[in-house]
Amino acid sequence: MNMLSRLKRANLLALSTIMLVAVLYVSCDNIEGDLSNLPADKQLELLDAKLRHHPRNASLYYHRGKLYTSMGRGQEAVKDLEKAVSLDDDECDYYTALGDAYFSTGNVGKSYGALRQALQLDPENKEANLKMGEIAFYSGDYDRALENLSKVTAVEHDNRTALYMKSFIYKEKGDTLNAVKLLRKVIDLYPDYAPAYEEVGMLYADQRNPLGIDYLTTAVQLDSTNVQAIYGLALLYQDLEEALKAEEIYRQLLRIDPGNVDALNNLGYMEMIYFEDYDRAIAYFDSVLVLDPNYERAIQNRTLALSLRK
Repeated sequence: MNMLSRLKRANLLALSTIMLVAVLYVSCDNIEGDLSNLPADKQLELLDAKLRHHPRNASLYYHRGKLYTSMGRGQEAVKDLEKAVSLDDDECDYYTALGDAYFSTGNVGKSYGALRQALQLDPENKEANLKMGEIAFYSGDYDRALENLSKVTAVEHDNRTALYMKSFIYKEKGDTLNAVKLLRKVIDLYPDYAPAYEEVGMLYADQRNPLGIDYLTTAVQLDSTNVQAIYGLALLYQDLEEALKAEEIYRQLLRIDPGNVDALNNLGYMEMIYFEDYDRAIAYFDSVLVLDPNYERAIQNRTLALSLRK
């Protein structure tokens, strides 16, 4: 290696060292910018390095805690976020993230406590109200969930998550009219959001209402691998006694999920009731029972098919 090459190599090594030091010692105020576009493992490496040099920086513990939560490492997230609030107990976002971390570990009581603290600091905080609404919903506290989620939609009318969760609450409360109304609003705002079409379609399907066909068809068009939406569409056609169309869609589902026992059982049922092909019906029921020997409807349907074949 000649002198010029050695100098170039030395300069590159020096520059690399300077850049690393700059990353480690740069003000932590712009940590989100430093982390942007990095994969999770690299984000973690950077945060670990920064914390070695800034061991009392609450923001770093906050960001690493949120990262741990997103990685499914709830206990580590809780530890970091508890450290963050111990260093700075005036940050609403820290308590919100701590509530999320507690919930990810199954500690609903502590999750509520952290989120209540967040909302005491900032009663209108969108993220805190959204998270409190989500946790209240999953805990079955629908009135509290609606209260928190309504605070979100009051200031952010197009918040998809809040609108979508509110529709589920109305559904659970038996208020189908308001559930559909909110889901249609989500569709108007986000016309490519397949879950909203699926939910409206399923609500109509529960009533055997043909209006569900268009919604479920759109859900499948937006996500052709959505087994639940495909099954719901096939079942709605079956309930409306459009057996040939139902059969076509059940077969579409089986191309994606060959072991779907519900689809196999329903195909057998239609062969037995609509087409009176008892041998084919029995073959479908046999297929179900190979996959699930305790599938009660297939056992009953097979018995019936055998009696009708005689």
